Amino acid sequence: MKFHVVVVLVACLILACHIDTCMAANSEGFSVSEINAPTFERMKGKSYKDNCPIPLTDLRYLHVLHKDIDGVTHEGELICNVRIADDVLEIFKALYEAGYPIERVSLVDDYGADDETSMRDNNSSCFNFRFISHTTKISKHGLGLAVDINTLYNPYVKEVDGKRIVEPATADEYTDRSKDFRYKIEKGDLCYKLFTERGFEWGGEWKTVKDYQHFEVSDEVARELYPDYR
Repeated sequence: MKFHVVVVLVACLILACHIDTCMAANSEGFSVSEINAPTFERMKGKSYKDNCPIPLTDLRYLHVLHKDIDGVTHEGELICNVRIADDVLEIFKALYEAGYPIERVSLVDDYGADDETSMRDNNSSCFNFRFISHTTKISKHGLGLAVDINTLYNPYVKEVDGKRIVEPATADEYTDRSKDFRYKIEKGDLCYKLFTERGFEWGGEWKTVKDYQHFEVSDEVARELYPDYR
């Protein structure tokens, strides 16, 4: 009888260790850190341009895991503002654990900080000091306060001087949001819920412009951090 009790106890301990190991593995791969010298070398002159007014100390490096449409796990990295770093990390954790598909998460610097090239590769990213397309206003990406997800399949659409602009230019077929296609972000889906629950605005709900890939903090939050932001 004692032998059977010991066997059961050992089995329970093995099961508990297995559960703990799985939980540990599931939490590994997600981290936030300050921008170190090697990372800054990758950014310098690309996403972090000479005229960038954002102190490097305001930015954080995130390492994340994500799954593609086939459920294959990949490592990812992005730079964001310290103000949203913990929220963004938790969002990516939740998306990963739920198996929400994200194809690619690489620093925009890997694309020479060229947003069009990054979007055509369906890359998800955050910080890139630049101005809003067709304006002279600094993008929330330029502050590290906006995140773009699955960019090829969730394009930016705008009318400029009577001309329809789609970015990336290769994404025209994905502007018809009545169609069903992979990596599509929709109102009410998990990606939408996780970002909006944390106070982010979704560009897919904007009136005059549609930016289906885009989640950003409000202007009010941006101005709290950077009073000169207009």
